[in-house]
Amino acid sequence: MKRWYVVQIYAGYEAKIKADLERRIQESPLNERFGGVHFPSAKMKQVFSSGGEEDQQLFPGYMLVEADLSPEVMQIVLEVPRVLRFLGGRTPVPLSQKEVDRIFETVKGGVVLSADKEGLLVDSEVSISEGPFSGFVGIVEKVDAENDRITVMVSIFGRMTPVELNFNQVKK
Repeated sequence: MKRWYVVQIYAGYEAKIKADLERRIQESPLNERFGGVHFPSAKMKQVFSSGGEEDQQLFPGYMLVEADLSPEVMQIVLEVPRVLRFLGGRTPVPLSQKEVDRIFETVKGGVVLSADKEGLLVDSEVSISEGPFSGFVGIVEKVDAENDRITVMVSIFGRMTPVELNFNQVKK
């Protein structure tokens, strides 16, 4: 079954790496075990500049590869110049369907960067600036504008844990 995996690459070489990988996939007898190769980017609306929108990488230095993973398939990807490794090491863990859906929704709809706290969007990334989780980065799960509360999913000991915070405890 084809699943999406995260591969670490040299940032700035996305187009070259994608072209090389797609060529190697086409030439390989295992090409039916591959799906897509994707570099998530989105139109970012700039709040403080009059530049409008610009296409920006969501995860510089990383690409997504859809594949039915085996050691042979991994080897094809890892032989591409400027590809460093699969996240997860020798036994990469595929992205969950929820993570894949969130990434592709962000790419499809764009991300709005807002100057005010009430512009916080579900599935956007925030930094926690106050309280016991100060310094952590998380993903907005739920926004309660009436009570000025926000639920953020934070990775604690490798597990995503919901943390409820006030608007003034987070920064975009």
